[in-house]
Amino acid sequence: MTERTVQGTAGHRRRKRPTMRDVAQEAGVALRTVSRVVNGDPTVGPHLVSRIRAAIAALDYEPDERARQLRRGVSGTIGAAVRNLADAHPVLSAVDQTARTAQLTVLAMSTEDEEEREREAVMSMCRRRVDGLILEPVGDNHQYLAAEVAAGLPVVAVDRPTGGLAADCVLSDNAGGIGLAFRQLVLHGHQRIAYIGDHERIFTGRERAAAFRACVTAHGGPLDGMVHPGALEPARIAAALETALGGTSPATALITGNATATVEVLRRLGADAGRLAIVAFDDFLLADLLRPALTVVAQDSAAIGRTAIELLLARSADPTRPVQTVTVPVELVPRGSGELRP
Repeated sequence: MTERTVQGTAGHRRRKRPTMRDVAQEAGVALRTVSRVVNGDPTVGPHLVSRIRAAIAALDYEPDERARQLRRGVSGTIGAAVRNLADAHPVLSAVDQTARTAQLTVLAMSTEDEEEREREAVMSMCRRRVDGLILEPVGDNHQYLAAEVAAGLPVVAVDRPTGGLAADCVLSDNAGGIGLAFRQLVLHGHQRIAYIGDHERIFTGRERAAAFRACVTAHGGPLDGMVHPGALEPARIAAALETALGGTSPATALITGNATATVEVLRRLGADAGRLAIVAFDDFLLADLLRPALTVVAQDSAAIGRTAIELLLARSADPTRPVQTVTVPVELVPRGSGELRP
């Protein structure tokens, strides 16, 4: 075999990628036969398959994915727009693992919790002709995706639903999780329980704060000064802690609404964190190394990611199927902090 080269940047010579025609010549078969083997046609005889695979190995041939995509009209890629890529994202990890099993590649972008950034990221993926989109919505209006959905783009929302757009959705049991946290603290003798969580413009922040209020009301406890949803900023959380834990009748226990809120609360409390009963919504790395270890309401990230891909594939196969919302159960993980008594 003669190695072929092409002129590269600044006069450097690089090896030209072998083509399917080169494989056909090496194996002594027709080009169409090579194409059938590369595309997994089971009707090609085993002796031909063996010869062609030997030629592929000898030439170090790699199929041109772009050409295959053009022929098939699919990209083999799905988009995932999530709130923040800088932090650990268990659901995105689960999406990626399940997508690989389905021979799909995930293109992920961060929306940074900004509506305009979300739209830019999502439409950028659409222009790249992804085969589907998994979205962790930030904004309240996703009608900008209506034309893409009408053209056949499968869209699945995770963690919160889309606004103004009928799309499949995978949620955690937000109300059930807050109920688990509240009952655990009541069981251990707490009557004055506070909540610090995300902004109520965010679906999960709104759902969890509402569930907390419902639990307090049903139990006959105080709400005044005990419910603190809002921006996940250090100054806001510091003020919320001061209100909840100050005064003549301070809270003796705390529920935090997500991992970001929990970490900031722990940072603000410092050494005092070990003396306050806390149940956190969302597990996170090192939560079990605190003293006492942190009791959490754990979301099933693997199930959320797996279900999102399953819904996307089902929508691709049948665009007319009814829109579905799947609520994934959560689990209370007692580790010590939620079992402290007043």
